[in-house]
Amino acid sequence: MTTLSDQLQETQNAFKQNKPSETVDVMATATAELEASGILANSLEVGNQAPDIELPDATGKAVKRSSLLANGPVVITFYRGQWCPYCNLEIRAFQQLLPNFQQANAQVVAISPELPDNALSITEKHELAFPVLSDVGNTGARDYGLVFALAESLRPLYKGFGIDIPVSNGDNSFELPVPATYVVDSTGTIRYAYAKADYTLRAEPADVLAAVKAL
Repeated sequence: MTTLSDQLQETQNAFKQNKPSETVDVMATATAELEASGILANSLEVGNQAPDIELPDATGKAVKRSSLLANGPVVITFYRGQWCPYCNLEIRAFQQLLPNFQQANAQVVAISPELPDNALSITEKHELAFPVLSDVGNTGARDYGLVFALAESLRPLYKGFGIDIPVSNGDNSFELPVPATYVVDSTGTIRYAYAKADYTLRAEPADVLAAVKAL
């Protein structure tokens, strides 16, 4: 069975083969600088209490973390947006394993800074059966210590790719969350945490499921 890591690597390899080396270098440099910035030094870790954030889902319904925990542990995954191919692979991978998470009495929730219409779009496109929450302004991601501003060097490149982050997010901050995944137990305690400044790396859903089953 192909893992999410395999799919992410294939996507990255294809990108490097199909884009000018100058573009690849600029993006690699920006990722390295973000890693070196210590962006994750203050991000939440295993043993921390998960913030009880409340955000709207794709239909506008408010969803609160504490209410989800009433039915069991919650898997929370922060992604950058529907425009990110790595995020789409991750979201689909969690959807494929959703029955296994449900058997373990766990709920999966995805969160991005995009406007609700875009959350609805990704839900419909990938036929997602779990909530996709709209974290406009990155208020929730900020509570988890994940927020950064996209490097100035990347903004014209993204625009050239057809990616308009201000339009997607409804503001001009260019702020995004570092992709991250957490497992929160019934007490609100984080029992699994995965966050990487390199957006091409994501938590393997099978590993997240193992963390849920270990509770």
